[in-house]
Amino acid sequence: MQRVRSQGVVIAGAALAAMALSLSACSSSSTTGGSSGSGLSGTLNGSGSSFQLIFQQTAIQNFKTIEPGMTVNYGGGGSGKGRTDLAGNVVQFAGSDTAPIPSAEVANFKGKTVLYFPVVIGPITVSYNLSGVSSLKLDAPVIADLFQGNIKKWDDPKIKALNPGVNLPSTPVVIARRSDSSGTTQNFSQFLVDAAPNWKLGTSSTISWPATSQGGSGNGGVAQIIKSTPGAIGYVDYADAKAAGLTFASVKNKDGNYIAPSIQTATTAADNATIKPDLTFSAIWAPGAQSYPVTYQS
Repeated sequence: MQRVRSQGVVIAGAALAAMALSLSACSSSSTTGGSSGSGLSGTLNGSGSSFQLIFQQTAIQNFKTIEPGMTVNYGGGGSGKGRTDLAGNVVQFAGSDTAPIPSAEVANFKGKTVLYFPVVIGPITVSYNLSGVSSLKLDAPVIADLFQGNIKKWDDPKIKALNPGVNLPSTPVVIARRSDSSGTTQNFSQFLVDAAPNWKLGTSSTISWPATSQGGSGNGGVAQIIKSTPGAIGYVDYADAKAAGLTFASVKNKDGNYIAPSIQTATTAADNATIKPDLTFSAIWAPGAQSYPVTYQS
């Protein structure tokens, strides 16, 4: 994960605190003075993006030290759940890796204004489980064929052409993907729409994956499938992939370079993204020699 940076401006965790302060001040008519901080009291509930989960937990802990009278809860469940909960007034704020809200969901908000606060950016890794293969290069068309089930084994000529000298086994490919409505899925599939002419499955927070694929809940669930399944390949955010000890590929970017996912290469992609007046943006398939091409925002 990394803070959002663009044109020298850093939009950091203060956004969450500002949002919490604003929501509490506006929504609670029974706020009473406290012993410290600004004297706020009450409860704020949020849900959504599992990519944001570690950030939210840390921000909430730090916010509690400043405003001990406030209780803030954040449940994961995926970006789709967060948007649904926000539209239904189940929560006061939601984490979503898809912004702005998809057009098909706008009516659910019944005319309410939704404010956007970008808090983190990070790479979506293409992680894999292949014994003896510690370095792998993939481009978007090959990734598309892998996730559409068109490439069945790891020693396929298309993969070998990108990795001369690498001893690729004939292990069957196992697709690991999200089972829940996910912003990670939305952004990963958007990368394939933008970069792979052969991608046929479109982009959405849910995808009709091949029947042989295996679904996991949250980034952590996909990471566990990959870790425990020889031949598996899946898309997992960088923090969860690192925490699970996964191996991930270098991906060919818009400038034609193979770039490994890292905080720095994701930051470079975000630096090359255009932030709109409502603070929404996309760092997917951003230009730049050192930009990691599957960088998303939350």
